[in-house]
Amino acid sequence: MTVPVSTYRLQIRPAFDLAEAAGTVDYLRELGVDWAYLSPILAAAEGSDHGYDVIDPTQVDPRRGGPDGLARFAAAARDAGLGILVDIVPNHQGVAVPAENPWWWDVLRHGRDSVHADAFDIDWEHGGGKIALPILGSSLREAIANGEIEVSPVAAGDPDDAAHGAAGVARYYDHVLPLADGTAPAAATSDPATVDAVLAAQHWRPGFWRDDADELNFRRFFAVTTLAGVRVELPEVFDASHAEILRWLREGLADGLRIDHPDGLADPGGYLARLAEATGGAYVVVEKILEHAATDHAEELPAWWATAGTTGYDAMAEIDRVLIDPAGEEALDALDADLADAAPTAYADIVREAKRAVADTIQAAEVGRLVRGLPADVREPLGEEVARDALAQLLTAFSVYRVYPPVGAEIVADAVAAATTDRPDLADALATLAPLVAEPGTELARRFAQTTGPVMAKGVEDSAFYRYPRIGTLTEVGGDPSVFSLDVAGFHRAQASRLAAWPHALTALSTHDTKRSEDVRARLSVIAEVPGRWRETLERLRSIASTGDGRLDDLLWQAIVGAWPASPERLQAYAEKASREGGIVTSWTEPDADAEARVGALVDAATGDARVVVEDFVSKITAAGRSNSLAAKLLQLAGPGVPDVYQGTELWDHSLVDPDNRRDVDFAERRDLLARLDDGWQPPIDDTGAAKLLVVSRALRARRDRPELYTRYAPLPVVGAAADHGIAFDRGGAIAVATRLPVGLSARGGWGDTVVVVPPGIHRDELTGRTWPGGEVRLADLLDTYPVALLTRAESTASPAASPATEENA
Repeated sequence: MTVPVSTYRLQIRPAFDLAEAAGTVDYLRELGVDWAYLSPILAAAEGSDHGYDVIDPTQVDPRRGGPDGLARFAAAARDAGLGILVDIVPNHQGVAVPAENPWWWDVLRHGRDSVHADAFDIDWEHGGGKIALPILGSSLREAIANGEIEVSPVAAGDPDDAAHGAAGVARYYDHVLPLADGTAPAAATSDPATVDAVLAAQHWRPGFWRDDADELNFRRFFAVTTLAGVRVELPEVFDASHAEILRWLREGLADGLRIDHPDGLADPGGYLARLAEATGGAYVVVEKILEHAATDHAEELPAWWATAGTTGYDAMAEIDRVLIDPAGEEALDALDADLADAAPTAYADIVREAKRAVADTIQAAEVGRLVRGLPADVREPLGEEVARDALAQLLTAFSVYRVYPPVGAEIVADAVAAATTDRPDLADALATLAPLVAEPGTELARRFAQTTGPVMAKGVEDSAFYRYPRIGTLTEVGGDPSVFSLDVAGFHRAQASRLAAWPHALTALSTHDTKRSEDVRARLSVIAEVPGRWRETLERLRSIASTGDGRLDDLLWQAIVGAWPASPERLQAYAEKASREGGIVTSWTEPDADAEARVGALVDAATGDARVVVEDFVSKITAAGRSNSLAAKLLQLAGPGVPDVYQGTELWDHSLVDPDNRRDVDFAERRDLLARLDDGWQPPIDDTGAAKLLVVSRALRARRDRPELYTRYAPLPVVGAAADHGIAFDRGGAIAVATRLPVGLSARGGWGDTVVVVPPGIHRDELTGRTWPGGEVRLADLLDTYPVALLTRAESTASPAASPATEENA
């Protein structure tokens, strides 16, 4: 297996296709990157910028450059000495526009007789042999009566090429669906009687979108009805959906794969084993979110999976927290309690409320399928209502994303105990269900495991995270917001464990999934050092503009401060998404016009009446935020694992949640700044972000060019009155030294006589070019230019030429 030293994620889109990406590989090489990492490139729905709605797994997306574009990119990457990692989506396919997806279209046309019928996870029995399509804005009866549905034949040579061989189609506004063979009318018509008769003969049944909880009979990605689950556990489906992907590896167009959402699969471990066999053991990482629950049974990556590890959200949580001041927790808890009004104040209660709502609403169809999957001798005595209630409560109480029977019985037991404590009236039902959902090899246990993840993701990441804003840094994918900070000793233990257990897993700070970019989080982390100042600022801001919900105000004003300066359009888009995801004052399914007007007015105030207040606070925390950014980046790039750099974040990047983080990257600017650095420019820490580019490029190059310096992980002692503000480790010749809690460090007057003790020998700071002897190195001298240093052991043990650093510190 070829393993990357580092990766750089490129978001391949129609506006930045593979051919354009090929033009960046020389820059990536100069930056120090080892592998280029591509977002999904299989054919995706028209207009898709993210590529996760794959409509045809058998071809590279023509809008992203097609096969020629991939070949061109691969050739350029090889010429630059780069490996290639590609993101793939085995769990689901996009079906929003059926005519775009030939497999789905064929299933709609031929039903259970389709050659692709087994590719999708459909409960045919529940649908009476039909696929339920909740696409109507009213009941089917009303839509037909109102003449909103038209059925028509497709004539030879018809310019409408959506038919894919169907003799006829049904149209409902923008929706076009195939008619089964022999059922098309003689002419186009919206006559209710004819439409009713034609639809009755189809393999699909349209319905009111609000009825999906009862009617939907195919597995989705989370709650997205336009993403249909794929059964890659079947060998023939795996082979058909991976033929093109395996060609990339076989023909040298890719070296490794990133697997999206493995927890959605029926058997993630089995899938990875099959993939390893098919690829000859290629490098594979999984987008697995590990829930570090506040129980004795935190979620671990299964050691028996054929993977190099996760995509790095767990590392992100550790790095963020070691840079947060624990002294701020009490004050921020008090502020949150004051803002909460009558809402739950404990994070666990917020999560419990949000997850139960998800189980009862957007995952209700999946819970219904679990009820139908119960053995009759269990379902009938319990009754459907009690069984649904108990299953929803058990899903709510689950502390992790998923278990893999027979492993995880203790986690199921914890969930049963928690659910019983909350709902003692369900004790008997929960005791009956527990062994069934944990029994290895059963369909019920498999489907339960496929449902715990969506309830967790939608309830926690996409609901609770938007309801608990005490400090925005903490509400990030892969993190537990109830864990406020991590001390230096805990950070060292986590890194040593990473090196021992998953040395080739990715580590990340920003991804396409992060709620806030690394630099936004680094700036917001400063709030923990100045909680009183933030309270005062927030009170002033709320007096100017408020949504009426204290926590939502806190969330939005933090986002504005963290992303500042940002255009009103970016901030408005974030505010709409955040307020709807939170689901307190408005929601996606029930938007409240008055509440959303207040949200919009708050954002307008940020660039109007509140601008002076925002800019005043931002000016006070920017320098400390940049110190945190540089520290986080060095800890990631020098630490254990395979560091991934998300596109554009080698400069300051204050992006918010997607699609904001998929904006265009100015690679020309980055090339120019890198060339200046290589000409000897020592950049200040200013708005250009060149100081961050210096850290990124020097750290990446050191890892790539001198791998012998990265063979271990050993904490280095920081000694002195300001020791709590330093963190240092030795990777086996490469030494990272970083500043933490910069506001407190400044308040105490700086480093004073605090030192870091480094191994014997001569060490060169890759950022400043100065050399330092082993032993006690004063941090006031080492970090007088930047708040971080990357020392590499001199390749020669001869005494260095005299320099200000060596003379001063000898």
